[in-house]
Amino acid sequence: MPSEDASLARTDLTGRTFQTTHWSVVLRVSDGRSPDAAQALEELCRTYWYPLYAFVRRRGCIHEEAQDLTQAFFAKLLEKNQISLADPERGRFRTFLLRSLENFLRTEHRDATAQKRGGGREVVSWDADLAAERYSSERADDASPTAVYERQWVAVLLESVLGALRQEFSQSGKAELFDQLEPHLWGDDSSTPYPRIAEALDITAVSVRVTVHRLRQRFHDLLRAQIANTVENVNDVEDELRYLRRLWAS
Repeated sequence: MPSEDASLARTDLTGRTFQTTHWSVVLRVSDGRSPDAAQALEELCRTYWYPLYAFVRRRGCIHEEAQDLTQAFFAKLLEKNQISLADPERGRFRTFLLRSLENFLRTEHRDATAQKRGGGREVVSWDADLAAERYSSERADDASPTAVYERQWVAVLLESVLGALRQEFSQSGKAELFDQLEPHLWGDDSSTPYPRIAEALDITAVSVRVTVHRLRQRFHDLLRAQIANTVENVNDVEDELRYLRRLWAS
């Protein structure tokens, strides 16, 4: 693996530490003997569980069955060293997870009980009620399970980046400013005009404009950093970013 990727395992593209959440850490130590690799995989799964759940639901499973199957998949993935069996396309965590889940579902008996699947244990924690509510609120269409998975992957990715960005503003006492400016990240025509934001927060319109510019730049920095956590090689970041942009534009 290139030396620049090795350094990326310790810092993201904005210079912050991400050593224990980077997919390349998992792949470099895929024999399962590294605590860092195990922690990295668990944290990545904890972030991206919903696209997998949505994939299983779109295949026709009810909420309880999808929850059981997804947890059983995580149990096998996290406890049975499945990383060592990853296929040649494992370079992207998104692809690896989907291929692994598809293989798991092909070999899983659909009439197995939750006890047989994983003892009813919660391997990756999530709010089950929230998962069911979120899935039921998604737009109804004839998208394939794979399309739903990728669409939800993008949604979770953006949620994660926005959450990190909002936390940064909150830590500096600017949560209200972030809430006012967030719509401008997307060029929302209905977003509050700069002069009105400036008046409400007792700052200048020029200051608002400058802050929006910096907000957009920081958003893109964090987005690239989050994507870097899910690819094996730093050279794959831009390619993955272009692909995901096409997904969320569709």
